Amino acid sequence: MNITEEGGEHMLESDLLYEQGYSVRINTPADPLFYYFDYDQRSHNINMEFQHFHDFFEIHILMDSRATHIIEGNVHALQQYDIVLLRPCRLHKTQYPVGPPHKRLIINFAMPKNVPGLETAYKIMLLPFGEEVPIYRLTGEPRRAVFDPLNAIFTLSHNASPLNPVLIHSLFQQFLCALTRQRDMNSYVLEEIGNAMMQKIYSITAYIHSRYGSELSLDTISKEFYISSYYLSHQFKSVTGFTLTEYIQMTRVRKAQQLLIHTRQKISVIAEQCGFNSFSQFNRIFNKLSGMSPSAFRKQQAKAALHSY
Repeated sequence: MNITEEGGEHMLESDLLYEQGYSVRINTPADPLFYYFDYDQRSHNINMEFQHFHDFFEIHILMDSRATHIIEGNVHALQQYDIVLLRPCRLHKTQYPVGPPHKRLIINFAMPKNVPGLETAYKIMLLPFGEEVPIYRLTGEPRRAVFDPLNAIFTLSHNASPLNPVLIHSLFQQFLCALTRQRDMNSYVLEEIGNAMMQKIYSITAYIHSRYGSELSLDTISKEFYISSYYLSHQFKSVTGFTLTEYIQMTRVRKAQQLLIHTRQKISVIAEQCGFNSFSQFNRIFNKLSGMSPSAFRKQQAKAALHSY
């Protein structure tokens, strides 16, 4: 088991300990047990272009005043110390507002799925990741109970020891258990973001993510949401940065990538499941957006997974 630690310079007093540029890594994403704690900041000008996914769990904790997080096309407003919980393969991205860089803690992790005697407890421990809105907002003692193990990990990791991996793993399980115990104390509520048109556009993006395998077009969506196709086309590009067609294609290709990595289904079956009208159309669009064919992508991912062991 290998553990690396990288240091930054600035420690801040807060509910959650933080040091800009600091990180803690245990193993790699391909290992059964993997942790990466990334204490850093992000600014508006490096917002990611489109939603992405991982094969591991991810936790995003905002350390600054506000941001938004998009999960499967649904947009969520974040406040300081909100905890976003992302299970593997969930499409998401964070958007930071214009202004100074925003501090955040990102935690990527994976742990063995079948620990003898602990299967039920582990399943319960990870329940918060499966919620429809997987965002926690805690205050007072519940927040302290959840953040204390993370602060212990932060402090412990500054002192190198061969025991750190097992200690960090133990503390992180305490964090997950505390979070599960505080489920009833979660005060996060959905907030309306932007004007009525922006809200409608994000309703449409969520609709696309839930119906990507069905027929989707400017005409069918404009009728579904009672909006003119011309106005929808213009407003969709303004809000998301993509045309409606580009957004549908990107969503379908991301879903296809997941299936190519995690299933052995025939590529033609995947193309049909993801809403493409023909294999040639799927191959052309996948190639355009991924830089390679579906078969090459599957081989590349399999090769990468093999070499990581």
